[in-house]
Amino acid sequence: MIESKETPAPSHGHPARPEPSEALDLREKGGPKNGQPQALDRRLFMQLQVFTRCHDAKQLGKQLAGAGIEGVVYEDLNDPRGVGILTWAEQPELFLTKNRPLLNRWPFEDLELRPEFAMIGRTYSIGYEPNLEDWLLERPRRVVTDKAQPWAVWYPLRRNGEFARLSAPEQGQVLKEHGIIGRRFGDAGFAQDIRLNCTGLDKNDNDFVIGLIGKELFPLSALVQAMRPTQQTSKYLSNLGPFFVGRAVWQSEPKK
Repeated sequence: MIESKETPAPSHGHPARPEPSEALDLREKGGPKNGQPQALDRRLFMQLQVFTRCHDAKQLGKQLAGAGIEGVVYEDLNDPRGVGILTWAEQPELFLTKNRPLLNRWPFEDLELRPEFAMIGRTYSIGYEPNLEDWLLERPRRVVTDKAQPWAVWYPLRRNGEFARLSAPEQGQVLKEHGIIGRRFGDAGFAQDIRLNCTGLDKNDNDFVIGLIGKELFPLSALVQAMRPTQQTSKYLSNLGPFFVGRAVWQSEPKK
């Protein structure tokens, strides 16, 4: 519960009027740019839906393209008839007004949804991004539509309460360990990551959705393995997975 501050009651005993609180600022914040702080009230929502009983994954991509929906269609590595459909939009209502009608028509209506793999999240900032708009809106699109990087591993995670009780510097040290490993894989060209906040959006109350994108599958598996001994994974996670592993057979054309 959020409580407002009130001035002391006056001597005549009537309750004082509460002081006006500062306006709640929900904008994403980035690092300084041209000497000015960055703030943006825009973000990208990304949703992964997984189906089985698919015989022609490429046909799904054609239908998405024809409907003007940006996305990626993955063939499911662990299901010979499985597919994953990744879509995104700045306005989440488009998932209902535009995507939903399409997914209830041929050829999608013949597929069987696997709701245990459903994932949705939003891009977010941590306050240091040198180009905030690119980080929130363009980079995620660029990474998942890169035809040189067709492999993807998507999974949700939830941190436990013990992590939330750490001080900010302690949390920073835990996250730094993860960041160093991720940068090493990224700098070597082995993997890029998509990080989405799914607080209040995920049916299992997860905190984040992670997408690992790369040219080959093995480095993505090796990256997950390298993260296992870290404090965050070994000590401060309560949930990890399920993992969807797929290879893109159709990707939207990158935005010019």
